[in-house]
Amino acid sequence: MPPRAKPKNKNRHSAAMEVIGTQLALFRINAGLTQRALSERSTASEETIASIEQGRRALLPHLAGEFDQLLGTGGALAAGVAKLPARDKYPVWAEEFIGFEQLAVSLCSYEHGVVPGLLQTEDYARATFRSTVPHLSEGEVEKRLAARLERQELLHKQPPVAASFVLSEAVARSNLGGRHVMRDQLAHLRSCAELPGVAIQILPLNRETHAGLAGPFVLLETVEHHHLAYTEAQRTSELTDDPNEVSILAQKYGMLRMQALNAEETMGLLDRLLGER
Repeated sequence: MPPRAKPKNKNRHSAAMEVIGTQLALFRINAGLTQRALSERSTASEETIASIEQGRRALLPHLAGEFDQLLGTGGALAAGVAKLPARDKYPVWAEEFIGFEQLAVSLCSYEHGVVPGLLQTEDYARATFRSTVPHLSEGEVEKRLAARLERQELLHKQPPVAASFVLSEAVARSNLGGRHVMRDQLAHLRSCAELPGVAIQILPLNRETHAGLAGPFVLLETVEHHHLAYTEAQRTSELTDDPNEVSILAQKYGMLRMQALNAEETMGLLDRLLGER
């Protein structure tokens, strides 16, 4: 097996990220704004701004441009972010992945345990959050649910994002949330498959070869044509732009699409599963 990239430690501060964070703090203070005041004028939360200024979170390109405009910095933050080494542009925790996801021009997602978040109905998503261990409070469930539903606007953007999904037949045959929740979820999958730019394929259970045994992953291409790969496991996640890692997962995704049913066959299977419900 080829050597795998070492998992990145999300507690390890990047010196470059700290420099950008320090600059943001200085520009904000010079503009006479508190973190809360900047948050109220921008799309970033107060906690996000604090994390960026402390070097714990990367300043994403769209926020850099927004802060430059609000703080009158003449594009200094955006220029600094553009010059960051790739490793410092792409940190490893899920929140940053979601930021890049919203700016993606193309997305490829493989899932074998649950319907991808971008394709979930409200009731199905609620069932996934209620299955979390340790259990979440109802307030936290609803908070996460609102964030997930907001993410789904990505599939309705104009021009459309090129979004491809491959999911295991086991996901489509599961009963998460109960019979009625799952029936609505199957109908929603069929509806999403008809959205412009969206392709959904189901990988049958009877396949003798399977390129996705190592687990789910997502491939992204950003507006700057950077290629990223995101993987999740129990309580860990990794976002990488390592060309070798991205290439390996891209090869796997290509094989998964060949092993899966095509779009028409997938629609037929969804129709049969709906008939059984």
